[in-house]
Amino acid sequence: MISSFLLPGRVCSTQAIREIAAQSKTTYTMIQLKPDIEWVYLGQERMVQVIEMTNATMVYADHFAKINDVVTEAPVIDYQQGALRDDFDFGAVMLWRTDRLQALVAQMDTEYEFAGLYDLRLRATEPNGHTGGEPLVHVPEYIYYEVETDTRKSGEKLFDYVNPSNRQVQIEMEQCVTAHLKRIGAYLQPGVYKELPVTDTPYPVTASVIIPCKNRARTIGDAIRSALNQQVREGYSFNVIVVDDNSTDGSIDIINQIINQLSNRQSSNRQLIYIPQDKTWHAIGGNWNVAIHDPRCGKYAIQLDSDDTYFDETTVQKFIDKFAGLEPEQDSHAAPQYGMVIGTYQLTNMAGETLPPGVIDHREWTDDNGRNNALRINGLGAPRGFYVPLLRTINYPTTKYGEDYAVGLRISREYPIGRIYDVVYNCRRWEDNSDANCDIVAMNRNNWYKDRLRTFELLARLQSSKI
Repeated sequence: MISSFLLPGRVCSTQAIREIAAQSKTTYTMIQLKPDIEWVYLGQERMVQVIEMTNATMVYADHFAKINDVVTEAPVIDYQQGALRDDFDFGAVMLWRTDRLQALVAQMDTEYEFAGLYDLRLRATEPNGHTGGEPLVHVPEYIYYEVETDTRKSGEKLFDYVNPSNRQVQIEMEQCVTAHLKRIGAYLQPGVYKELPVTDTPYPVTASVIIPCKNRARTIGDAIRSALNQQVREGYSFNVIVVDDNSTDGSIDIINQIINQLSNRQSSNRQLIYIPQDKTWHAIGGNWNVAIHDPRCGKYAIQLDSDDTYFDETTVQKFIDKFAGLEPEQDSHAAPQYGMVIGTYQLTNMAGETLPPGVIDHREWTDDNGRNNALRINGLGAPRGFYVPLLRTINYPTTKYGEDYAVGLRISREYPIGRIYDVVYNCRRWEDNSDANCDIVAMNRNNWYKDRLRTFELLARLQSSKI
């Protein structure tokens, strides 16, 4: 009833998938991505039972992970329409209906070296790839054991998708998802954008550095001083807006100390604005909303996380220049050309020493296809800058994770995004980063939410393509 085949992980060739489809002579085909699988009693039978009950094209399941003979639970998440990232975790076992597997393989018209399995499962979700219902079904039961070989912390795995050593893999994955978006009618044509909103509202400064803060006593001083040290050319101005979300660790005292120091310097023209939040729910997204709707906010809002720093004193001016679509030293008072500008950052430790993979420049982004490929990857880069009149019409979701990705996806659908490929930001990795070492429950929650954001965005793009 079941033919089993071993593939060397999720990155595999179209040819390997073809060979599996050709060799399988049974009703069901099991693809294993890891060799050492141990089954719970009647585990395989349960997967067959579910695939028959649901008429699914493929089923996958929760499992146990073995690390140095220590067994832990390794649940996975439900697949949804926007689960387009190529690193979606199905676990090490997938059970396919052989007839549908073979029909899908017959449709595969591009020979990939790395994206064969990705191509297969994307096609399985398309209207002609299944017969109704959920094509990829998650069995929320612990059915097998797999030996986990990648024991890095979540914060160390986080940047694999932009590691330069994986560039050729990423190119293929982008080609694959772009073809998928074209087949389902969600592809966005290059260069087709709405005009940016125009406003006659005067702004108090050209740009505002926005720093949301929540219990960052160890780092908030560094972040604020980094922002205050920015230099802009004559004719431009900026301020720094810190929004504190009810810190209890002394962060507020540090903010007030810097404000007092500035007020005692008669020669200082630096503006530091402190906005304390009320006791209701805000999170990072809510803190951003308060800042951008404050009348003291500038025409452009530029991100600085409370535990990071700018690379040097030129970051703000580089953003101002880029928004106008002009080269540095030219007049940047022209009308903005971009709804959002994203810079390049380097990973460092708290001492400023570079950490692997080093510079993260997101060069997978292209003006022609970046907003399509954005549905495949889990982030668009940092730091981010926004044209405030546009951002005020969109706003951030009130959440503490994925809020920046949500806004980036929304803007990319209708407005151009500019990139700065000079390093302008130090992303400092330390034990208190929100993603430094997430457990499986937190990782699943974060991945599910970003998949949900992609689902929202995919549905919006499908609707706009029908207008």
